[in-house]
Amino acid sequence: MSRIRRAFGIARSIAMYYGIPLRARRLRRFYSQFVTPGSLCFDVGAHAGNRVRCWRQLGARVVAVEPQPDFARLLRLLYGRDSGVELVTAALGRNSGSATLLVSELTPTVSTLSSDWAASVRAVPSFAGVRWAPGPSVALLTLDMLIERYGVPRFVKIDVEGYEAEVLAGLATALPTLSFEHSPAAPKVALECVDRLEALGRYRFNWSRGESHELAAREWLDGDALRAMLASLPPDAPSGDVYAVLRAANA
Repeated sequence: MSRIRRAFGIARSIAMYYGIPLRARRLRRFYSQFVTPGSLCFDVGAHAGNRVRCWRQLGARVVAVEPQPDFARLLRLLYGRDSGVELVTAALGRNSGSATLLVSELTPTVSTLSSDWAASVRAVPSFAGVRWAPGPSVALLTLDMLIERYGVPRFVKIDVEGYEAEVLAGLATALPTLSFEHSPAAPKVALECVDRLEALGRYRFNWSRGESHELAAREWLDGDALRAMLASLPPDAPSGDVYAVLRAANA
């Protein structure tokens, strides 16, 4: 039964990220403002790899980080022969080591390393049918370790289901541009991410709702304005992504 659930979950993710017409075009149009030909990008929480595909189509080199064994195998199948893609079967955190993954077999997009996050979102109606169980022990690296190994990325996407602040805690220097997922049911995580980024450098922020692939604010915001926006969201609002761009020294 577990094998059937896992197969269903993998098929569900592939259909979600590759089977929706025109999504790939929208992704390319959206990410072209951050990702340029020849740039280096980190996809932290690569899952089924649709961002990897998008960024390669935009001409970027990609480091794809994915701890779930099933999806690491899928990424190797899809991109293992692409010299512009480096695959890292691990998770990221504040320190190197290992951690136990909480796996949702039917909905693997929400597998997580954060038991606190899972407890918070479980109360939201959209997560009512989601169940997590202890899964494999996975290797933990840090963003600093990836930078030392592959270089400074132009863009980093962090989508790790409530573990985003832990990932940023493993970063010691400001990066040009990045995004992190936020869940209104667990607002503390996003607020910690904003605090960490502002400790590293002078950032301006924007956000996108759900899978809209559009920036919601006409003007980029400072940290306080973003915090107010995040605080205004009801717990059952859809998750989204926060985008952070480092300001120039004279800006």
